[in-house]
Amino acid sequence: MELQLVDVEFEKEGKSWFLRVFIDKPGGVDIEECGRVSEKLSERLDETDPVTVPYYLEVSSPGAERPLKNPEDFANHIGHNIFVKLYEPISGAKSFEGILTDFDQEIVGIEVKDKARTKKVQIPYNKIAKARLAVTFN
Repeated sequence: MELQLVDVEFEKEGKSWFLRVFIDKPGGVDIEECGRVSEKLSERLDETDPVTVPYYLEVSSPGAERPLKNPEDFANHIGHNIFVKLYEPISGAKSFEGILTDFDQEIVGIEVKDKARTKKVQIPYNKIAKARLAVTFN
């Protein structure tokens, strides 16, 4: 279907389980595409029955603050504003938000604002616990 699987979550909320599938493509996905994926995926899940508890299937876009889950996501989002959370601090900080300036499979370069000036932070890719696009309001 020429879509990218961005993320899959299986979570319990209250007494109910939810299987959430996030899809995307350049330019974004619409409700009809989510519906088609939901129908096809539901059929396949019914055939293979991999989940042993009752659950709700949700298929959607990852939204404006989509997660960056792999090296390709970083490479494809150079020039975008991102937020990263680290496993351990760099220069005393465990999170950074700024413009993704470069990525070379090992180092993520982010231009961050530090009070009135801008500085570049080099973050080892293997130290990133979570990363996502970050919406800014100007």
